[in-house]
Parts: sequence; C-alpha cells; structure tokens
Amino acid sequence: DDSCSGKSFSSVSVIGNRSKLSELLRDKSISILAVPGRPETHRNRLSLIHSLNISADRWATVIHPTAVIGPNVEIGSNVLIMANTVITGGNSIGNHVVVLPNTTISHDTSIGDGSLIGSNVSISGSVNIGNEVYIGSGSRIINEISIGDRSLVGLGSVVIRDIKPNVRVVGCPARELLLDSDD
Repeated sequence: DDSCSGKSFSSVSVIGNRSKLSELLRDKSISILAVPGRPETHRNRLSLIHSLNISADRWATVIHPTAVIGPNVEIGSNVLIMANTVITGGNSIGNHVVVLPNTTISHDTSIGDGSLIGSNVSISGSVNIGNEVYIGSGSRIINEISIGDRSLVGLGSVVIRDIKPNVRVVGCPARELLLDSDD
C-alpha cells in the first residue's frame, strides 16, 4: 500500500512499501520502520517483518514528540509510539511494537514483540502482554493481568481476567469469542 508514500511522521519521511525496499536498503544511511497493523494479521506480524530480511542495525524506532516516556523504560527496535501516548516508569516494550495515539501504559508493564496497542487504550500497572497481541482501540486492562501470545482484545473491551494464548476476547467484561470452525 503506497497510500502513505511521500508523507512524513514526526519528521520521518515515508518513502514506500515492500516493492521499494531493496532499493532503499542500498543506502546505508536509511533506517527502516516496518509496522503492519491489521487485526486480521496480528498472529503473523513477526513472520511478515522477519520476511523482509533486514538486519537488526537497520531498524528505526520512532517516538512522536508529544509522547511522554517515563524513567527506566526499555524500548526495542522497529517500534512506533504515536502522539499523546504516556508510558510511565519501569515498562518494557519489545521489538516491532506499535502504540497508537492517546494511549496510557502504566508502570512495570511488559509488551512482547510484534504487539499492537490501539488508540485510547488504558493499561494499568504490572500487566504482561505477550508476543503478537492485538489490543483494540478504547480497551481497558486492569492491573496485574497477563495476556497470552497471539491473542486479540476487541475494540472497547474491559479486561479484568488473564487471557490465554491464541484467543479473541470482546466485551465488558471481556469474554472469549467463540468462532466458527473455518475462522
């Protein structure tokens, strides 16, 4: 999708998509930000990113200037943190993570590789979010919750219990969504 080509984010230029990647990689001064973010593909975000065959030293991390990052926060590579996000102290954000605008991530929270946190999400303290997790916009997660790898939290859900790996939850309170066998 070239819809963002020619635009910029936080003074970082968007040059193109996968078809232009090999050309861009010839220029050693260019860093790459690859952040696929569709809920339908959240379980294979890491394989999509790894299929680009980009060395670790070429990944960019982009933090919007209005984001507030507290002390002792670890942020991985190929991470996009968007406008008006607040990340308080003691958090750990893995590689290949996206945090959309107006989200608050409270203290001592861990976000695994390849996860996407939607806009207007509130994550309380000491939450453990696994790898390739998708947290839908407007969701709320209470403190000391664990969300398993490759799980999806639907838009506006309120998470008050741990979520097992590979499940989809929706609602208030969030409950597992049972899917048809072909889904």
